Amino acid sequence: MRQMSKAETFLFLLGGLLMVVGAGCFAFMWHREVASWIFLVGAVLFSVMQTRQTYSGTSLVIRRLKRIQLLSGILFILTGILMADTAVHFLLPLFKGEGGYISYITYIYNKWVIALLIAAVLEVYTTHRLSHELEKEKKL
Repeated sequence: MRQMSKAETFLFLLGGLLMVVGAGCFAFMWHREVASWIFLVGAVLFSVMQTRQTYSGTSLVIRRLKRIQLLSGILFILTGILMADTAVHFLLPLFKGEGGYISYITYIYNKWVIALLIAAVLEVYTTHRLSHELEKEKKL
């Protein structure tokens, strides 16, 4: 696994911190508009730095886990977009016509929670399994 430089590690940790601060402030309804954008910036930083940490080995298990981590990163970014929409409602104009607002509430509004839960579970799983698989590969 490619090791991150000090700058990449700093950006990775900063992204994770911004995600936690953004999600916490948003959940406690403290400046939701700003908190959603803080989360989104953190999610982009976290996901980009995570994808820059490439694997050049031959283990199919580790390659699969890295693809799952990529999916998790995409879900984190989607969470930030949905969180920003919950605060600002920029996707609402896409739902025009009769029953448009009801459809918007049904399919988009507050769905960031589901995306965040799925992304967090995938991230915890892959992080745990990757460390285990890398240790196992190191022993071989």
